[in-house]
Amino acid sequence: MNPRAVYLVLKKELQSYFQSFIAYAVIAVFLAVTGYLFYNLVATFSVLSFQAEANPMLARQHNLLNINETVVRPLIGNLSVIMLLMMPLLTMKLLADEKKSGTMELLLSYPVRDAEVVVGKYLACLAVFTVMLVSTGVYPALLIWLGEPEVMPLVTAYLGLFLLGAAFISLGLFASSVTENQVVAASMAIGILFFFWLMSYSIVFAPPAIGQIIAYVAINEHLESLAKGVIDTEDIIYYLNFIVLFLFLTLRALESNRWRG
Repeated sequence: MNPRAVYLVLKKELQSYFQSFIAYAVIAVFLAVTGYLFYNLVATFSVLSFQAEANPMLARQHNLLNINETVVRPLIGNLSVIMLLMMPLLTMKLLADEKKSGTMELLLSYPVRDAEVVVGKYLACLAVFTVMLVSTGVYPALLIWLGEPEVMPLVTAYLGLFLLGAAFISLGLFASSVTENQVVAASMAIGILFFFWLMSYSIVFAPPAIGQIIAYVAINEHLESLAKGVIDTEDIIYYLNFIVLFLFLTLRALESNRWRG
């Protein structure tokens, strides 16, 4: 794989994101929604703190004054759900737009390999997502400034969010490779992601052996331990395997389109 070819695809895709204002719009909406949810969590924690002062016994029973349980973990959950809904908006154009506009054939005719196209576009979207995620860093910074949360769970939770977003992008890129309609690509990506997400709700209804398999396949289950401050190599390996799998499937889809062409 030629790093220069990957860089050229990456550069072209980043210019496309910011020249069409897609990145600006998605980041702005993402920050507006997550900022509102963060404000609600902090406001709720403030109310619970006042109630805890009036009834210390109630506070100890329900853990009302634990900022990690009351604010941080719900915040991570909110961010992950909003990411699930927003990331397909970033990935839907990556390959579908190229196919619809007819530039895919031109791109593949250049001295650039399919793998370099896939990796370049993936890294471009990952860069935009990184900007989105880093922009939310003001939320934990405010919590550290105003309160006394445990820092390690914040660090590992953001590591989990980054890996989760990277996995979302790989699946969204695959969805964009099998259709030339951006709306269909986004809908397909959201549907498949929800399938991986909602699997975790079936664990309690399955036999123990099958439940363990479902728990491993469910994409949000691996964020839980990271949000608690626990770094398990199994969770890291899961996300890396997920990313590699869907990048591989994207590459196969591109090769299929080349043979059809």
